[in-house]
Amino acid sequence: MAYIVGVMLLILVVAMLLKYVWHDETLIAIAGPIHGFLYVIYLITTVDLALKVKYSVGRTILIMLAGTVPFVSFVAEHFVAKDIKGRLAAEA
Repeated sequence: MAYIVGVMLLILVVAMLLKYVWHDETLIAIAGPIHGFLYVIYLITTVDLALKVKYSVGRTILIMLAGTVPFVSFVAEHFVAKDIKGRLAAEA
């Protein structure tokens, strides 16, 4: 989910450039609401994951904020996936 939100955020950044440099708001009118909707889904899935693996509140908030900074969501996804895979391997 973080990859999807990250890609949409990058598209939104390009849309912002189009809006402020070339005064074209077409892409931002499309990408903005899509990113907003997907970010809410990202927040819900982050809370669900945090409850299941018992992450701290601070760690959960950091993961949630990762969807607001370009490229950080990709890094967060990498580390969270690595952590979850390690936990699953330890259980097996």
